[in-house]
Amino acid sequence: MQAYLVLEDGTIFKGRSFGASGEALGEVVFNTSMAGYQEIITDPSYSGQIVAMTYPLIGNYGINHEDAESRKPFLEGFVVKEYSKLASNWRKDQDLGDYLKENNILAIEGIDTRALTLHIREKGAMKAILSTLDSSEQSLVTKAKKSRGLMGLDLVKEVTIPKKYVYWQSKENKYKVVVLDCGVKLNILRELKRLKCNVTVVPAWTTYQEILKENPDGVLLSNGPGDPAAVGYVIKTVANLIGRLPIFGICLGHQMLGLAFGGKTYKLKFGHHGANHPVKDLRTGKISITSQNHGFCVSIDSLNKKNIELTHLNLNDETSEGLRHKKLPVFSVQFHPEASPGPHDAQYLFAEFLKLMQKSKKIKYAKTH
Repeated sequence: MQAYLVLEDGTIFKGRSFGASGEALGEVVFNTSMAGYQEIITDPSYSGQIVAMTYPLIGNYGINHEDAESRKPFLEGFVVKEYSKLASNWRKDQDLGDYLKENNILAIEGIDTRALTLHIREKGAMKAILSTLDSSEQSLVTKAKKSRGLMGLDLVKEVTIPKKYVYWQSKENKYKVVVLDCGVKLNILRELKRLKCNVTVVPAWTTYQEILKENPDGVLLSNGPGDPAAVGYVIKTVANLIGRLPIFGICLGHQMLGLAFGGKTYKLKFGHHGANHPVKDLRTGKISITSQNHGFCVSIDSLNKKNIELTHLNLNDETSEGLRHKKLPVFSVQFHPEASPGPHDAQYLFAEFLKLMQKSKKIKYAKTH
């Protein structure tokens, strides 16, 4: 079946459908990962976006449900150069195309993804439409222009869980972490479990009083989609948690923390999406290759340097990639230390979070005894 990818500036790509039929609107972005398409498809941070893969052959190892990063795909559409109709892997549960159809996700193959990527790099990420229904190019351009985009849009409410749940609990574990779910990837939860933490996940609209009633040793602010400045209720919760217990923010959680500290966020030209972004830890000089997925960034200059320290820097464009409070046990990173997909260079940050909880617990114990 013929399919169209049409950008708001009138750029048109014709290809073949290998997912669901219909129409999908979203901001089109490119991801430079060579593998891990299943984890990318199931990352809730891609809500509101049509994802184009720069690696030319996608689908060759199928889908394995154990590796999903959320309960379902949240992206709006999927774009590849060539869809592999043969999938060979001993862990495979089903083919990629069948999985996308089952989850009503539109997908297109047979277009020049290199040309698309270069266009986005030059012009910036923009609104687009994927369609198998409409063949009128002018009609599709109009629809793309009228779509909602991402600026000022709260997409967190579309991906967060409806109610609290316990992800992992053991009497042998010493620390309890509450994860504020703005679109959390499951590998973040797996990493906390690996560090022998009890983990409770709460919806994004949970108040700081409700979080404190859980009596956690620390709070993790998760990744998520959309414009961070549009989610004022989460920023308010984060602001009220600062100074009460250790906090670790990842991706959108980093942006929320920056806003809660009084900083500002802005939209990047085409965002950071991939598993090969070099980031320098300014405290040690160590450079990690990181997994990233974000379209917004915290402005370094908007933060109060008296209390807030920049800890990580993106070596591609020198944007902020991490911050910490100089006195309080609060820190965050813009990239994904849990990877999935991607390298494990930044996994050490979960251990840093554990150390903060250990230190905080010792201080509390000393004050009460």
